Amino acid sequence: QVRLTESGGGSVQPGGSLTLSCVASTYTENAMGWFRQAPGKEREGVAAIFTGGTMTLYADSVKGRFTISQDNAKRTVYLHMNTLKPEDTGTYYCAAGPRFYSNSLNEDTYNYWGQGTQVTVSS
Repeated sequence: QVRLTESGGGSVQPGGSLTLSCVASTYTENAMGWFRQAPGKEREGVAAIFTGGTMTLYADSVKGRFTISQDNAKRTVYLHMNTLKPEDTGTYYCAAGPRFYSNSLNEDTYNYWGQGTQVTVSS
């Protein structure tokens, strides 16, 4: 069992930045991902990282603006979000899964989920 705890959400104006953190109780899964869900919409994959190396994946909507990173010693994965837009608003979830591969932005590939942290981008 892996417990995931997200933090760092909040309200920010368009163009602003936020960094989300996710601490895992154990860092044994091969993939860590960030997902988000806007009101009335399905949850979508935002970014994923291979915990054993540096491979990453990004949704097209966030490429060039968001960066996923990790600190294995702290069992923590981060999502650095820059140039935020109103459409980035939603609840952001951290997830852990057994395998990192080309489909790692699909929520079905993850077994463990955090409770989520709210991000609101509004002027």
